Amino acid sequence: MTGLIFHLIPHTHWDREWYLPRAAFQARLVAAVDDLIERLQGDAAYRSFLLDGQTVLVEDYLRARPEREPDVRALVKTGRLQVGPWYVLPDEQIPSGEGLIRNLLLGAADADRLGGRLDVFYSPDAFGHPAVAPTLAREFGIRYGVVWRGLGGEPGQERDLYRWAGPDRKEILLWHLPPAGYDIGAALPADGERLFTAWAPVRRALVQRAAGKHVPVFIGADHHSPHPDVPRLRDLLAELDPQSAFRVSRLDEFFQAAGEGAKPAPLNGELRWSHRYAWTLQGVHGTRAPLKRRYSAAELALARVAEPLAALARRSGGRDRRPVLELAWRALVRCQFHDAIAGCTSDAVARAVEERLASVEALAAELVRGSVHDLVRHDPDVARERAAAAAPTLILWNPAARPRRGVMIADITLFRRDVPVGPPPPSLPLGSRAPREGPGNRPFALVSSDGRPVPVQVLDRRVGTERLDAAHHYPDQDEVDQVRIALRAPTVSALGLGRLGLAQAGGGTRPEPSGEGAAVKGGGRSLVNHWIEVALESTGALALRDRRSSQRFSGVLRIEDGGDAGDTYTYCPPSGDRLLKASGRIKVRRLAAGPLVAALEARFEIGRRVGVRLIVMLHADSPVVRCIFELENRSGWHRLRARVPTELASTSALAGDAFGAVLRPAVVADPGQYPLETPVRTAPAHRFVAAASGARGLAILAPGFFEYEWTPRGDLVLTLLRAVGELSRADLPARPGHAAWPTPTPLAQSSGVSRIELAVAPVSRAELDRGDVLPGLWEDAFLPLRGFWLRDAVDLTLAPIDIALEGSGLVLSAVKPAQQGSPLVLRCYNATDRKAAGAWRFGEGVKSAHRVRADERESVALVLEGRGKTVRFTAEPREIVTILVT
Repeated sequence: MTGLIFHLIPHTHWDREWYLPRAAFQARLVAAVDDLIERLQGDAAYRSFLLDGQTVLVEDYLRARPEREPDVRALVKTGRLQVGPWYVLPDEQIPSGEGLIRNLLLGAADADRLGGRLDVFYSPDAFGHPAVAPTLAREFGIRYGVVWRGLGGEPGQERDLYRWAGPDRKEILLWHLPPAGYDIGAALPADGERLFTAWAPVRRALVQRAAGKHVPVFIGADHHSPHPDVPRLRDLLAELDPQSAFRVSRLDEFFQAAGEGAKPAPLNGELRWSHRYAWTLQGVHGTRAPLKRRYSAAELALARVAEPLAALARRSGGRDRRPVLELAWRALVRCQFHDAIAGCTSDAVARAVEERLASVEALAAELVRGSVHDLVRHDPDVARERAAAAAPTLILWNPAARPRRGVMIADITLFRRDVPVGPPPPSLPLGSRAPREGPGNRPFALVSSDGRPVPVQVLDRRVGTERLDAAHHYPDQDEVDQVRIALRAPTVSALGLGRLGLAQAGGGTRPEPSGEGAAVKGGGRSLVNHWIEVALESTGALALRDRRSSQRFSGVLRIEDGGDAGDTYTYCPPSGDRLLKASGRIKVRRLAAGPLVAALEARFEIGRRVGVRLIVMLHADSPVVRCIFELENRSGWHRLRARVPTELASTSALAGDAFGAVLRPAVVADPGQYPLETPVRTAPAHRFVAAASGARGLAILAPGFFEYEWTPRGDLVLTLLRAVGELSRADLPARPGHAAWPTPTPLAQSSGVSRIELAVAPVSRAELDRGDVLPGLWEDAFLPLRGFWLRDAVDLTLAPIDIALEGSGLVLSAVKPAQQGSPLVLRCYNATDRKAAGAWRFGEGVKSAHRVRADERESVALVLEGRGKTVRFTAEPREIVTILVT
């Protein structure tokens, strides 16, 4: 092919942490960027350099070399150094959709400060891509993209240029890296004698896939310093191949020219299948599963609890906590780096991720504490000075954008005595300071603001300590009775607040049943309420009966354990592998008898490898069966899973995904047809996976990310943990060759105790098709009404909040402060393939409303109705809708 125009794209791919910790790679980064700046400043013909699509590299560099910031800014502003659009290059399937948006928001803010962003959705090494990726790109004003893994090797995927459409039909122009990936041109020498031999295979690999005359040649590789002489390389290539043109280009310049005369192929859906083309490495989804669960828990606490509370508190006149929110989000997003969150790193990196998550958890807790205090006008200093006037209060908050009531669980504390800290005052002789004492736990009741009693069931009580903090006082440490209760909460408005006071009770705390409550039956081995009955089988699995449809399910969440001879990238069963299941007697104990919450505990063993403690709970007013697994892993090199038979072999499974769900059939593939990499049968999911046909169906719910398999016979199989001890192995039949530099990873064996929260609910096909039913069940299970106990409350005044989302198929995604200015950001998405009429309704009217992209730009004013109490909008199929209100 002649008349081609080759665009040389100098770049590096910089794994911030991988087989070495971040500090080691940061030291190398400083030297590499020093060299880069000198080359760009010293040679105008070295036109540009792509800094791997992530601004965190600039942050890491400037932390060591702050005096070079003017140089970096000048290069970015003139387009010589291309930065962003990401803050870090993430794994795109493990973080939630909101987590990916925060990553792009941080990248955009950094790039703006530096002088300009690369407007290309650049993802050169992620282990697959979600269907929503083109939509996210367009939500940030980006029309181009680059990917590698997850695409290629199948009929219709022979070319390099695509029009990739998201679920909402918005498109980006996508260039697909060749099988060799982003380092295809890294070894091209600026030496005429050696270049001929090196260029021929590179040219052949690129040209045979070219959809047009413009072809990019990526010049760089993992942790490589910049190519020493790109201008000379360009000149030598022009001499070697005179029928073609060669340019040193920015990546966006290539895309601006790429559409000329090309015919991009249409592309839709997620990109997770490139097993004949390039390693997809989907086995990472089960690696270091406890770390992924901790990430999901931290992300949920930040995105759906701390951030909404901070936004609502600011709107109600409280402190602006956006600087602390940004600290928390930056720490969390730094955990999204694709190797780090995927778990295919050294143990030192895994420990660093754990430390980051601990800091996110601490920041989120402080954001919640301060925001709740602002929302109810609680001043801990005033409370300390007016301790005699304290009226202990349970604050209720509804994190859903719909009114809710019913059974919730809360923790309260009752004062027993002071715990003095520090020496006594000089005025008191040693040993003469007597701590205050209180009655501690005694019969109590909760009452609503209008004096009505609230049903309460005590679930647990124990002696502990509590510290009350205040800005102008030392902490007050007390010994307390910690009491966990279930209560039937009154209705709390959408995103709103409620309060319950503490009163003495004449005796007992057991509530009167209201209708049919939750109860333990069947000789202490089954639970039942109005909707569902669940029994513990002799195998440790559950048997369910949906009392509404009379559908029955058996063997639900049966634990099974098999070998795993793979590495952190790839699951590989050992030769002659056999599954182990529960052995010996199942020990069952009643934990709660109802009527608000009924719960059973089962303990059993899986051979000698794993000890299992399972807690099964039913709430009186819910069809959801809540489960907690505590797994003690005592062995290595194995994979532990929970099987859920559905008897629905003829259907596909619906798995939660970023901003929606994806329908996936069972994977059936002959390994012999895939010598490069055996296709995995597992898949990623967020929040839920379900299968249904007619009235029969089951949904499995989880707080965040998890891995599952949907089998041809209709079983859902959830990965609980993978235990492997090597970063990479070269001897795997499922993936011959090393995927990384060999490194022992004993922490990836996941030894010790892991805690896993799950929930199970019967569903119908009609409920799956509605789009908002599964997210609603998930919210009720993992974002229930929240209780905040203020033992020292004095003269509280609750902010009047009522912000409700209406519209069939619409799902709340975010409530956050705007990136700039005072607006409140409200985001939802249409989970259906139908156009949806939506509305936000406000108890107190808003002054203005504007529809924007997810990057909070491109504003369009919306009409206010009813004195600002209603804002209507239309959501196209699968569309993300972001609205700013003041």
